[in-house]
Amino acid sequence: MKRALSSFLLKALGWRVVVTLPDYPKCVICVAPHTSNWDFIIGKLAYLSIGRFAGFMMKKEWFFPPLGALFRSMGGVPVSRDRRTDMVSQLVAIFNERERFAIAITPEATRKPNADWKKGFYYIAQGAGVPIVLAYIDYKEKRVGIERTFTPTGDVEADMRAIKSYYKDFHARKPENFITGL
Repeated sequence: MKRALSSFLLKALGWRVVVTLPDYPKCVICVAPHTSNWDFIIGKLAYLSIGRFAGFMMKKEWFFPPLGALFRSMGGVPVSRDRRTDMVSQLVAIFNERERFAIAITPEATRKPNADWKKGFYYIAQGAGVPIVLAYIDYKEKRVGIERTFTPTGDVEADMRAIKSYYKDFHARKPENFITGL
């Protein structure tokens, strides 16, 4: 039901989903560009339309009744953003506890212009020993794609340049807010 409804809604809105990668049991999904709240809706619909389910990180403060149950059912993972708490360790622990887990993370970490992409998604994948799936939302083409896997090499700076380079030609909903810094 979710798959059919998601597919119907995307098609009605003129979107298409292009997927060439297998459904990995565990992965970190790096999603860019991220300049609008619509990115979450389009991305969630796209992933559901192909019969896959991915979690997303959200501040633990939002997980109060009754919203907490709703967010968890949608894949929300409460994380503490306290400076004393290591989000990477929290997520690696979840990967280690579960047989199947995919989490979508926007490295820009904001919808505003930000060339300094966060590297947490990279360290989570590296720590959990899982692939990074590079997913994009291209508003100009009205296309959501899941077409490339990236395996961290350990050279964080070179890997981040390669990841940013992959995304540089995709079109954000608010193009003025999408910066790779390349």
